[in-house]
Amino acid sequence: MQTGISLYFGEGVEKNEEAIERARRAGVRLAFTSMHIPEEEGVAYRDASRHLLALCRDAGIDLMVDVSPVTLEKLGFSRIEDLLDFGVTLIRLDFGFDAARTVELSRHFRIVFNASTVSREDIRAWRAAGADFTRFAACHNFYPKPLTGLSIEEVRRINERLSLLGFTTMAFVPGDGELRGPLHDGLPTVEDQRSRRDAVALNMLELWAAGETDAVLVGDPGLTERSWDELGCLSAGYVPVHAEGSGACEELSGQMHHDRADSSPYVFRSVESRTTLRPSPALLAPAEPMPRPAGTIAVSNERYGRYAGELEIARVDLPADPRMNVLGRISECDRAYLPYLVRGMGVRLS
Repeated sequence: MQTGISLYFGEGVEKNEEAIERARRAGVRLAFTSMHIPEEEGVAYRDASRHLLALCRDAGIDLMVDVSPVTLEKLGFSRIEDLLDFGVTLIRLDFGFDAARTVELSRHFRIVFNASTVSREDIRAWRAAGADFTRFAACHNFYPKPLTGLSIEEVRRINERLSLLGFTTMAFVPGDGELRGPLHDGLPTVEDQRSRRDAVALNMLELWAAGETDAVLVGDPGLTERSWDELGCLSAGYVPVHAEGSGACEELSGQMHHDRADSSPYVFRSVESRTTLRPSPALLAPAEPMPRPAGTIAVSNERYGRYAGELEIARVDLPADPRMNVLGRISECDRAYLPYLVRGMGVRLS
């Protein structure tokens, strides 16, 4: 999945430099910043933005800049196109741009809109003005004020509609380190995620899998060490999970398994277990059938014929099956990931 962070000029040069370097090491390829935040009055945007863009470019990170006509005044520019001289290629248009101007700008920039407020009338107007929607993306707002965010169901509904038109979709999760002021209540797109901001990876997976969101960014400037590590794993397309069980589980330690593209709602099916990570013959001999509560790791034994060796992780409680050997179970703290480990997402077992 594509991951991102947020950068704010008011955080200062040193903090932003550190965040960009941490993001680079974590494989992050997208960052968001705004040039019209009221609390950042007095910031020398022209110099700060040039420095920020250079750092992101060197780190291989695309910087999405939230702009409005106010941006021009703060930078001393006469036209949005002047941002090209700064190296800006991705702009999120907040307000003040009609359809004709938007399409004109899309010839120079990748255009990002507020996904939560794009209307059918907007789309019709852009299309009438000759828009190429491959140059467009849609990013949901984050919501600093409690009880104002969206539901995951609403995010999914909006994203499915926009994806059909060819838009890339983006959204935010709150951070679990330093929270953005002035409210310091987290910056989520989905309101329910505000109360579990210590579960950054889980929130990102939920937006990606259940919300059908292409790119998920952290809205707040701060992350804990654990979340930076998890962000790196998500950027690489997997989640680290702990396995508990018999000695058979030791064979799986350190292995990386990915779910099939045609995901089952009942089990995670490992692609690798039938090819490069096929279990040893000792694990394929039929064993005593056991129930498989959610999180159970099991392998198809010899009685399953050509499916023998396939590793599964139960997403829901399943009955005993004489064709399945139970090896262990995902630890309780990691089972919340199970509904979202879909469509090629991987796990690294330990």
